[in-house]
Amino acid sequence: MASACGRTGSSAVLDREAAGQAPSDETLLQSIVAGDKHALRMLVARHNVRLYRFLLCFLKDESIAEELANEVFLDVWRQAARYEGRSQVSTWLLAIARHKALSALARRPIEQLDERAAERIEDPTDNPEVTMQTLQRSEILLACLTRLPPAHREIIDLVYYHEKSIKSLSVTTAIPRFRQIDRFRLM
Repeated sequence: MASACGRTGSSAVLDREAAGQAPSDETLLQSIVAGDKHALRMLVARHNVRLYRFLLCFLKDESIAEELANEVFLDVWRQAARYEGRSQVSTWLLAIARHKALSALARRPIEQLDERAAERIEDPTDNPEVTMQTLQRSEILLACLTRLPPAHREIIDLVYYHEKSIKSLSVTTAIPRFRQIDRFRLM
């Protein structure tokens, strides 16, 4: 008979769900490595909207953003064992998405971002009041953000909209100077 400590994969995810606790992203990844499709569905449900919005800001094409978001999760299914735990799972997912977006942009001519399309994407966790307040705030911020260079817009998007730390920003964007800033902040 298996002990509770020996459980891995889907049984660990199901045990946490039954206890009313949402499994962590790291637990979901461990279950995905063990082949648990339910864990992948949970990870997709948790991060799909955020990844899609992030990709849409890069690509300005809803269908390509949706396709690349699906590719990110397909990569997660195939390569979950490669996650090393050096950053949050959400940061790892955004780094994969960013790489895919940059590759897609390199294959096609550069177009301007359609910020209004990104505004219309509803987050299923928002209620109508929160959505209205977010849209009003977004209109003001987008007017300011459109004046920034694309690299600066990306950094602001990651820090404020995706709540990434400077350390995870350094991992996602592969910009070494953020690593130096983070070291000074820790001193």
